[in-house]
Amino acid sequence: MRNNRRSLLRTTAVSALVGSVLLIPATAALAAGSGPEPQPAPAAAEPVAATLTAKASVTQVRAWQELRLTGKATGLKAGSKVTLQQKQGDAWKALPATTVTNSSGSYGLRVKLGIKGKNELRVASGTTVSPIVSVTVS
Repeated sequence: MRNNRRSLLRTTAVSALVGSVLLIPATAALAAGSGPEPQPAPAAAEPVAATLTAKASVTQVRAWQELRLTGKATGLKAGSKVTLQQKQGDAWKALPATTVTNSSGSYGLRVKLGIKGKNELRVASGTTVSPIVSVTVS
């Protein structure tokens, strides 16, 4: 009987020891994973594509009569330089008419055109250009 009791105690002690050894890694894994799940880093905001608009105050003028060209820039910093361009042949030529955008992105230019006929104009800031605006000079 004594051997059975000793054997039973030994078996119980070994079982308890093995059980605690098996539980420690499981408990450690649970404790490590018990916090909030790691969240992926938020995606960086996509930069807004820069755009320019342009609108002429009139569509027809006499040679050297002043007109206004106004528009708005989005995706550009306030104070960005905008330059008036005119299509001459197949090329866009910068005219001596520049300004800077205000804090809301708006701009305005006063322009006098001397080339008679249909003039195609646009404004540019770096590589950003506006749609073409046509003004006929008579």
